[in-house]
Amino acid sequence: MCVTCGCSEGAKSTVTNLTTGETTLIADHHHLRVHGHDHHPHDHDHGHEYPVHEHVEIVPFEQAVLQKNDALAVRNRAWFEGREILALNLVSAPGAGKTTLLERTIRDLKERYALFVIEGDQTTTHDGERIRAAGVPVVQINTGTGCHLDADMVARGVGELKPAVGSVVVIENVGNLICPALFDLGERAKVAILSVTEGEDKPLKYPHMFQASQVVLVNKIDLLPHLKFDLNLCMANARKVNSEIEVIQISAASGEGLKSWYDWIAAEWRRVRDQTYGSVEKRI
Repeated sequence: MCVTCGCSEGAKSTVTNLTTGETTLIADHHHLRVHGHDHHPHDHDHGHEYPVHEHVEIVPFEQAVLQKNDALAVRNRAWFEGREILALNLVSAPGAGKTTLLERTIRDLKERYALFVIEGDQTTTHDGERIRAAGVPVVQINTGTGCHLDADMVARGVGELKPAVGSVVVIENVGNLICPALFDLGERAKVAILSVTEGEDKPLKYPHMFQASQVVLVNKIDLLPHLKFDLNLCMANARKVNSEIEVIQISAASGEGLKSWYDWIAAEWRRVRDQTYGSVEKRI
């Protein structure tokens, strides 16, 4: 077992392009075997050069994987920013409603933005097929016994997706409130989803995830009349561990509160574009 996140050693991961049906095996991501002649999936995509992986030795997971992951995440982030892409990392415990929310978001926003999805699960392509049915390009990453996505998996997924300039890439991480908090994927923001069926104390029990997230969506508020759930206490607990976190109350089923979620996406999308233009003006 890995001492950093608890995944099993030797976890084998795959990337499945749900448009072509082609599945590619990813090498053991816990050791991140990388050689000087290996190229990032986007080295030559659309004329945008992507840095080449440098030569490294295979070393124990606990000594190297976070450092290597962070280096790859920096490259992912630079690539997204260079193409004015808003990349979001959806994280939650299993059953919080990530996929249902993503389906609803896609159906409501796909005429406004070019949307692309990386779907992460340990096994099956069930959620990826749901996203494809919603009408956007998607690749499924299966982590096997792994409990999270990492920056290399995301780079490979993006290599299959080839998202357009100015698009929105949504990464649905494996359902887990522990390990995904440790792994930067190169996203602009982590979006934590917490269901009212989980309990108000989730932010206190899993503080690292809520500290790492920029926004928390409190989902399934349509069920509040049937539950003993203190919404104000939940929001206070989230802000106790992260005073700057934004809290948005939503129901992916009824649609309540989704306008605030969509407004947040629109604001972040504009910031990505403004940031890019500002960088260009500074260089000029």
